[in-house]
Amino acid sequence: MISDYRCIYCLMKSYGNRLEKAEIPSEAKEQFTRGMLVILNEKWYGISAPDCARDIQSLYRSVINDPDPYLEIKRESNDTVLAMYSDLEGMVRSSSDPFITAVKLAIAGNIIDFAVHDHCDLHGTMEQVLNSDFAIDHTGPMREDLSRAQKVLYIGDNAGEIVFDKLLVTEMSHPGLTFSVRGAPAINDATMEDAEYVGMTGVTKVISSGYDAPTTVVSRSGDIFRRCYEEADLIISKGQGNLEGLIVEHDRRIYFLLMVKCDVIAEYLGVKKGSFVVYNDVIAKTENRK
Repeated sequence: MISDYRCIYCLMKSYGNRLEKAEIPSEAKEQFTRGMLVILNEKWYGISAPDCARDIQSLYRSVINDPDPYLEIKRESNDTVLAMYSDLEGMVRSSSDPFITAVKLAIAGNIIDFAVHDHCDLHGTMEQVLNSDFAIDHTGPMREDLSRAQKVLYIGDNAGEIVFDKLLVTEMSHPGLTFSVRGAPAINDATMEDAEYVGMTGVTKVISSGYDAPTTVVSRSGDIFRRCYEEADLIISKGQGNLEGLIVEHDRRIYFLLMVKCDVIAEYLGVKKGSFVVYNDVIAKTENRK
């Protein structure tokens, strides 16, 4: 588990920004703030930051009386990337290595994260990742593992980003691949509704994690997800939230694909903030021992 005092301030800043924009009475904002402080005080130690964010998000939804506060933003994100899809397919097809290009574009899509930013420079991020090397590059062994795997579990992250994931899933063209989405609304993370909307369900099997946190915690996930996780020969995990929940597994099967968005994760991985990585924890530790 990755837990750092700076994560607390990040959560408070994020929800402080949301409260400023929320059209609710000041009394309700104070109610939420007091409740958030109770959650941070009682639950911070022992769970990951995004897992803690689940409880804060639940409180936020109840205070503003909206079961999915990011519904409109998620739809806009999906529409934005869907409008680019033909061009993205062209980028992949015309590249010297379609697999690597699809991986890079999938990681570029990780910038669509409204838990961290109110806006994102998607085109700038795409250009940057396509014209730079990975700060940590385990794409070689990932491709080898993919070629041998009978079952693959691809754990998704945000709406909008899921369209980039669809591009990579299509490029992989693996008959045993299953894509996972959140069990219920969790900030702007992708749910089954998003998977259906962007056409992911038309290119591969899609399941729910059975858990409504912006992370993946295997022990708290649903039976179907846990079975897919246990049976997978290869697991692809998108985004920081999933990394924070799954890094404790120290599982050779897991490859983390993400853009590093904060100093805490940057320090953990030993890279600069803003870096793009394809990271396998077991491989990295083996490399460091050499």
